[in-house]
Amino acid sequence: MTERFPSRVAETLVAAGWSPGRRDDSRAREWALRIAAHATPEGRQHVVTAAAVEAYAEFGGLRVRPQGEGEQIAPSDFHLDPFLVRHSVVTLAELAEVTGAPLTPLGEEGDGTGILAIDGQGRVFVLDHTGDWFLGGSLDEALGTLVLGRQPRRVRGDGTW
Repeated sequence: MTERFPSRVAETLVAAGWSPGRRDDSRAREWALRIAAHATPEGRQHVVTAAAVEAYAEFGGLRVRPQGEGEQIAPSDFHLDPFLVRHSVVTLAELAEVTGAPLTPLGEEGDGTGILAIDGQGRVFVLDHTGDWFLGGSLDEALGTLVLGRQPRRVRGDGTW
């Protein structure tokens, strides 16, 4: 287990209900269909990426509450439930325009202060009142950033970080 994640990340995920091999493909498909079907009054809808479906299958529903101090900033609580941020269609589309890759909601950070999203390449972002942030090039890396309190990188106006 610690080959995939640093021990503190693995322990925090296990405490939240994750275990190696945890998968619910039925839930992942259902969530993907429901998220894709959610539309704004103007008819805009979320794009659902394969990376999001994988995340829903393995980590869907986890409410993670890291303990202790962070390496650079305070660790972040997060809840991997895309329905908490389903109304983020326009917000995610705006960031997708900047980064050049469609984004799918993953859940929320900090009890609603941030929107967690993943793109088709598996890169993870959080959008909050202070800006848009790159958490990692994979979901595993992003989970480490959140749990270990690593400083995310700000997404610049040109879509780089």
